[in-house]
Amino acid sequence: MKSLQVITLGCSKNTVDTEHLLAMVQGEYEIVPEGDLSSPVDALLVNTCGFIGDAKEESVQAVLSAAERKKAGDVGKLIVFGCLSQRYMSQLPDLIPEVDAWFGARDLAPVAKALGVKPPESAGRFRTDGHAYAYLKISEGCDRRCAYCAIPYIRGPHKSVPMEVLVKEAETLAASGVKELILIAQDTTYYGLDLYRKRTLAELIRKLSEVSGIEWIRIHYSYPADFPEDVLDEMANNPKVCKYLDIPLQHISDKVLSMMHRQVDGAWTRELVRKLRERIPGVVLRTTMIVGHPGEGKRDFAELLDFVREARFERLGAFMYSEEEGTFGAINYRDRISKNEKRRRLEELMQVQREISLSFNESRISTTERVLVDDFNDGVLVCRSSSESPDVDGEILVRYKPELFGGRTPEEICGKFIEVKITAADEYDLVACPSKI
Repeated sequence: MKSLQVITLGCSKNTVDTEHLLAMVQGEYEIVPEGDLSSPVDALLVNTCGFIGDAKEESVQAVLSAAERKKAGDVGKLIVFGCLSQRYMSQLPDLIPEVDAWFGARDLAPVAKALGVKPPESAGRFRTDGHAYAYLKISEGCDRRCAYCAIPYIRGPHKSVPMEVLVKEAETLAASGVKELILIAQDTTYYGLDLYRKRTLAELIRKLSEVSGIEWIRIHYSYPADFPEDVLDEMANNPKVCKYLDIPLQHISDKVLSMMHRQVDGAWTRELVRKLRERIPGVVLRTTMIVGHPGEGKRDFAELLDFVREARFERLGAFMYSEEEGTFGAINYRDRISKNEKRRRLEELMQVQREISLSFNESRISTTERVLVDDFNDGVLVCRSSSESPDVDGEILVRYKPELFGGRTPEEICGKFIEVKITAADEYDLVACPSKI
């Protein structure tokens, strides 16, 4: 059997694409883990990201490294797909001729065909890790036109995955040991509009919560405009839905939000945060902000800092504005704010957030929490509660001692839920000990 390796860059949505593609070809190829460089492979695929400047640079470097492996005889066929190749399809082939084939981001079937495999109608997922959580991509593309974002031009218009397909995929994941589903899309709250003529995220969540073996459902990438009310009810009342919401707000200034084409203003944003706190007691909110967007003056940035202090988001990430060719912002705005000033604003914002995150984590000391054990490293069980999402949030670290776990080995504990008592915290991670065996 021929061997195949895939290098996946970018976000969790790309990870799902890779796992769907590998499911199409696994009967014809031996799948080599991404980090394994011990032997040559017959085919190497690079799943690229093209969202912002740093991600594009990382993807280009990964393709160049793959081309060097091919020159050295360690790679047979080299194929590149994903967002970067979708975005620069007319330029990249001439720049990196070592690549045998380039494909875009939305349709994986041509990639499988290039590998000599006839894609099955339903392929499922080939898990690339052994975690007890999995991302479930509920839709593709985006109908929004935020001024700074290139995703609609790369991924195309919004297209929901039918509910029955998602439920079947969830059942397959649960059968493989998955206990947590993380719902992802460019905009999860838009789910269903194209298929069912209404927003049906809440209905999808109810169906997924009926899947045997699934105990946590977590929602990511929720657009704030026209947030569906029934999702709030589901989060408040469905015991399988984590009281955790990833909702990128990007800013609070009316002027900046208008220039971003976010379809909301500061008053709407503040009211939405208030409503989330009121309707879902104990909710953990994660958001992202952009600093240095065109139009962001000193007063706008000061307003952003005040809003973050007021809202006290448990989790917050931030980015410096990156002018992306083809977007409304790149065509119509001048990027007047220097990179040094953007960097200064980013650091000031994150310093405010570090203090908030530390306060939240310290408030949990001495509490008992149910956690999912993700991994075991250097004598420590790496865990998460419903308040932490993998890869983007902190972790709860539990020192492993056999006598504290009834003699169970780390391998027996990983992928399971345990009860722990929080004993210490910093701005990112927490330390805990088992509260009961």
